[in-house]
Amino acid sequence: MSRADLPTPGTVRHPRAGCQVVADDSSALVRLAGTLEPTDVERVRDALLVRLVDRPGPIVVDLAGLRADRVTAGRLLAGVRRAVRDWPAADLLVVDPTGTLVDGDAAELAVYPTEAEATAALARTPMAAVLTEELTPTVGAARWARELVTDRCTRWGAPELAEPACIAVTEMVNNVVAHASTPMTLRLAAQGDTVHLAVRDHSRRQPRYGGPASLTSAGGRGLLLIDTVARRWGSTPLPDGKVIWCVLHTEDESHWHHD
Repeated sequence: MSRADLPTPGTVRHPRAGCQVVADDSSALVRLAGTLEPTDVERVRDALLVRLVDRPGPIVVDLAGLRADRVTAGRLLAGVRRAVRDWPAADLLVVDPTGTLVDGDAAELAVYPTEAEATAALARTPMAAVLTEELTPTVGAARWARELVTDRCTRWGAPELAEPACIAVTEMVNNVVAHASTPMTLRLAAQGDTVHLAVRDHSRRQPRYGGPASLTSAGGRGLLLIDTVARRWGSTPLPDGKVIWCVLHTEDESHWHHD
């Protein structure tokens, strides 16, 4: 999906699009406007995911201009929130002036009646410490990523996570170099006793994890290593690529190191 699919305020989407996704690059605000048809759901979901991966931090999704079945809207937004909950520094807040977005999937959402209240709630939430770095698919990319990860884990008071985070980021970056061969974005965020790590590339080819590799195999251990050091990990498809992410906990490190 190109940047054109997230138009700046005041621009109009192609007439065939029922629901417009209007993003303001100077803020965290994204407005949904028009009529949300069933055929729009996947496109809108993709646009919100791209917005969340393109800039660190939560976003505020304003439904004031949206005409939609609130069950469908709630299911869509809750699905996006579940998809990004383990990404580094990603979340969404919702503005629903109608007050009807409360049941079913929408119960998982942080919903506010006005944009001002949602923005104030966002301002009250401490921003996670975040690093974002653009990398090229070259042989030295993994080494540079390890240096960045080690430095930030130390700065953020989690030096014990530097080693497992380096193992994970090495496999993520090398996967892009070997299989995707596209530019990539490394993002790392610390929150509480966890470090969230993600690498976004521009290939829709999904990683395949088949469990432990054979002792005689020459490769295939990359995802196994991530699975070993991370409490949770996964791959989220995007319209123009994917995000591979993992979550590391300080309390898990001693068990991992002992094993």
